[in-house]
Amino acid sequence: MTSRQVVVVGYDGAELVDIASVTTAFDLANRLGAAPLYDIALATVDGGALRCETGLMLHAQSPLRALDAADTLVVSGGRGHTAAAGDAELIRQVRRLAGTARRVASVCTGATVLASAGLLDGRRATTHWWYADELATAYPSVQVDAAPIYIREGNVSTSGGVTASLDLTLAFIEEDHGSELARWVAMGMVAYLQRPGNQAQMSVFTTARRPDHATLRAVMDHVTAHPDADLTTAALAERAGVSARQLSRLFRDHLGEPPAAVVRRFRLELAARLVASTDLPLSQVAKRCGFSSAEALRQAFIARYDVSPRAFRQTQSRAAAGG
Repeated sequence: MTSRQVVVVGYDGAELVDIASVTTAFDLANRLGAAPLYDIALATVDGGALRCETGLMLHAQSPLRALDAADTLVVSGGRGHTAAAGDAELIRQVRRLAGTARRVASVCTGATVLASAGLLDGRRATTHWWYADELATAYPSVQVDAAPIYIREGNVSTSGGVTASLDLTLAFIEEDHGSELARWVAMGMVAYLQRPGNQAQMSVFTTARRPDHATLRAVMDHVTAHPDADLTTAALAERAGVSARQLSRLFRDHLGEPPAAVVRRFRLELAARLVASTDLPLSQVAKRCGFSSAEALRQAFIARYDVSPRAFRQTQSRAAAGG
């Protein structure tokens, strides 16, 4: 094999970062010694230029119909995804190329295009969390999970919003050329090395807004300020002056999860930040974040992120040293 053909599918209204994260990572892998090289092409239905969400114009290298095959087929996301999913010729060409590809992927709302082509039927898939309900409603045969950064099922992969495409591309590079090259690509792009695929797109640190309900807002403020306290549902309910049953209902109605799940997620994200940014012993991290022991933290960390706290810290240290 002299090269691996990477076809990135674009259309009017595609997000520039969705395209650039993929193409830049593969190109950097080439410059860092990938063998065989990646032959990267941006393709549109007619081979013409596309207007990105921002109004910038990108020139395509090829019309989709002129491509005989693809090793890796990646469909970009963007606000134009609905129109793209309704373009019969685009869907026909994506379906045709997917039949030849070693792997097929979507970035962000590009999952809508894959779903329209029938490539996600019966599969678990992700997309940008903002559009997850829309995808699930339009394509009930797709098992939509908005939480992970990316999901890989067989030779079909879907990634979450925008920069999650870089995490997925790094996973492809590691699969093709090993972890060392993927690490150098990540460092070259000053990126995390690398976020686990099941790491959440949304973080309790970056949720768009605090809960509207006053009682729930006070409870979450307490959780944030005192992660090492007794944060059982019973204790939180007593503090809020409501029953445990009522508090659980408030959490499910407003946050979509029971209190214990929200608390555990918060504690794990706080622990991940402390592990990555401090030299605290893991026993101290566990204590600060409300875990009974370093072993309890380790087990919860692996269950959530598929990596131990110690390995995660070593990875972040290597990335910082390389930057």
